[in-house]
Amino acid sequence: MMSEVLAVQVESAAKSAGLVVVSTESGEKYSGGATAKFTLALAADPKKTELLELSEGFEFGRADLKEGVKAYLAESAKRLKNPRPDCYVTLHGLPLSFDHFGWPFHESTSGADTSLVHGEVRLEDGGEAILHAKIAASMTVTFRDVVPAPEQPFAEGFIYNAVRKTMDQGQLELVKSGNRQPVPLTTRYYSARQQKFIFNDTNEQQRKDFLASKLYWLSGVLGAGEPVWLLDPRDAQYLDTTLDELRAAAGTLMAEGLLRLAPDTEYGSSTARLTERSEAYQEQLAHTLQAIKPAFNEEMRGGLTNM
Repeated sequence: MMSEVLAVQVESAAKSAGLVVVSTESGEKYSGGATAKFTLALAADPKKTELLELSEGFEFGRADLKEGVKAYLAESAKRLKNPRPDCYVTLHGLPLSFDHFGWPFHESTSGADTSLVHGEVRLEDGGEAILHAKIAASMTVTFRDVVPAPEQPFAEGFIYNAVRKTMDQGQLELVKSGNRQPVPLTTRYYSARQQKFIFNDTNEQQRKDFLASKLYWLSGVLGAGEPVWLLDPRDAQYLDTTLDELRAAAGTLMAEGLLRLAPDTEYGSSTARLTERSEAYQEQLAHTLQAIKPAFNEEMRGGLTNM
């Protein structure tokens, strides 16, 4: 049976963030043990939902964990206003959806001293989402020390960013079917001196291009022109930037006629001028997809090398 206390605590925290719990159910951890699954929806738009999964024995009463969950839910409420809250773009122009993550982390069964979480990402280019990658994100012992808890609210953001980074590096392949692919989470993604996660070093032009790509795919192609959240802290972490710098990039796009701000100026939609760049974005997508395909040594395949 799901903990009644945990259910009440999550419901209260969700309500404070402008969310409602529309359903609850018990789940099972990958390595055994129970979880509690909560389907959360925007109070103002119940059609927009997301799944929150916590260990059944999650210590919600701990002050640091409680504050972390509250911050996560506050972000979720803003992200759920997106037409596709499950979708993100990469620096190299790949629109991806994230789904089927099994929380929390579980210990490796192969004897390695790592914690794992499994999930799936799919290419979302407006057509049928066939190309995908099943991933296994692995967290080292050292990395675990900087995470308050191996649970969804504390790890989802940096895992999604690690997947985006690994995809940018050509170390994940999008396929029609295949085995799980590794996404290693190491301290190279974390600055102990600055006490923050770092995935990319970007400049002003890259941030503007990223935000334009996000608008094109998530608003123009996938969102039927609906506004998307421009100041997502996950994007700021992924780009190693600040929300103020993202706001400045949005201002530049608006001045160029590529962005239409919503009444809530944290959100914006693509314009016809941005949509006119469709050919360039499709070419970038095709180039990136080609770049992440495994390359074969043609001379070796032809038997022209000594082995």
